[in-house]
Amino acid sequence: MPPKQSLRLGPLPALLGYRLRLAQQAVFRDFGATVSDLSPGRVGILLLIEANPEVTQSRLAQAVGLDRSTMVGVLHALEAQGLVERRRGADRRTNGLLLTPSGRVLVAGLKRRIRAHERRVASRLTAEERGQLLRLLAKLAGK
Repeated sequence: MPPKQSLRLGPLPALLGYRLRLAQQAVFRDFGATVSDLSPGRVGILLLIEANPEVTQSRLAQAVGLDRSTMVGVLHALEAQGLVERRRGADRRTNGLLLTPSGRVLVAGLKRRIRAHERRVASRLTAEERGQLLRLLAKLAGK
C-alpha cells in the first residue's frame, strides 16, 4: 500500500472561518471530554441564569442567539432535569428563570471543570496571547 499523501489545503489555511472552525472543534472535543454533563450551549445558558437570576426567557434567548421557540424547548429540558425553575414576573406576562438547588450544585461542579478545561486549551498561549485572542474574537463578533 502506498504511503498516504498529504492533502493540499489550497486557500483554506488563510481563511478565518476555516481556522476558527478547527479551533472550535478542538475546544469542543476537550470540553466534551472534561465537562460532558451537558452541551456547551446548555452550560452557557445555566451560567447566564446563575449570573442573572430571574432573567426572562426572551432576554436569555437574545443573549445566546436562539429564537424563542428553540429556547422554550431548551428550558423545558432543563426544567425536566430539575436544573431550572420559572417564577412568575412582576407583570405576570413574563417568567423569571432561576437555578434550582440541584442546578446550583451542578453549575458549581461545572465551573471547576470548565476552569481546568480552559487552562488546558489555553496552555499553548501566554496570558497576554490569551487576552489578545479573546479581544480579537470579540472584535470579530462585533462585541
